[in-house]
Amino acid sequence: MEIPKNTLTTAIIAISVVLAAYFLGTAFKNRNQNNAISVTGLGTKDFVSDLIVWNGTFSKNNLELKTAYAELEQDRQKIKNYLISKGFAEKDIVFSAVDINKQYEYRNYTGYVGDSSQKIFTGYQLNQTVTIESKDVQKVENLSRQITELINNGVELYSPTPAYYYTKLSDLKIQMIAEATKDAKKRAEEIAKNAGGKLGQLKKANLGVFQITAQNSSDEDYSWGGTFNISSKNKTANVTIRLDYEAK
Repeated sequence: MEIPKNTLTTAIIAISVVLAAYFLGTAFKNRNQNNAISVTGLGTKDFVSDLIVWNGTFSKNNLELKTAYAELEQDRQKIKNYLISKGFAEKDIVFSAVDINKQYEYRNYTGYVGDSSQKIFTGYQLNQTVTIESKDVQKVENLSRQITELINNGVELYSPTPAYYYTKLSDLKIQMIAEATKDAKKRAEEIAKNAGGKLGQLKKANLGVFQITAQNSSDEDYSWGGTFNISSKNKTANVTIRLDYEAK
């Protein structure tokens, strides 16, 4: 059966219109998807730690456990009296539980077929830690510098550098996020303006990790999981935020 020429022409035109509408719609949709502005904003803040934690470790060795305990107790009392003399309250001085370790030596013996070694008990080692946590940062810093006075008094005390913290970190993070968001939006508006367009709605926002380093530090590396410096009193916090906007 032969299809009339005018009917065939009409059908072809109708199909062409449908296809044209489809491709036009797809192109417009892709255009809207591709016309986007992605920017990264930075929030940064310098701050000073308001909490310090100092600790010292002391130990005693003796063949007799009871004697080792008694000697450790003497040192503990000396440390406690010393800290109180420096103006620290007794409730702020925290002693850990005593850690007990048996010490051994391995001695080799020769003179017969094959070499052998014997495990010889040499005594007990008792370790204990004293800790002070305070918001009086300067006072504890002074203590950490003067602790050699205890060593000169016969107490074998190992004292590392104090650890510095900040108790208002949650509020600081909120401020930094706001600053980073404002910075990112400003960049996006400038890009849209220079391109002769306008900034549309926000499509997506991704917050980066917080990096807390020593101020003016050049030897600390950022990490994917975030960095948290505790060895410096003066710190700098950074955070980034990525914003994706529609472009008009």
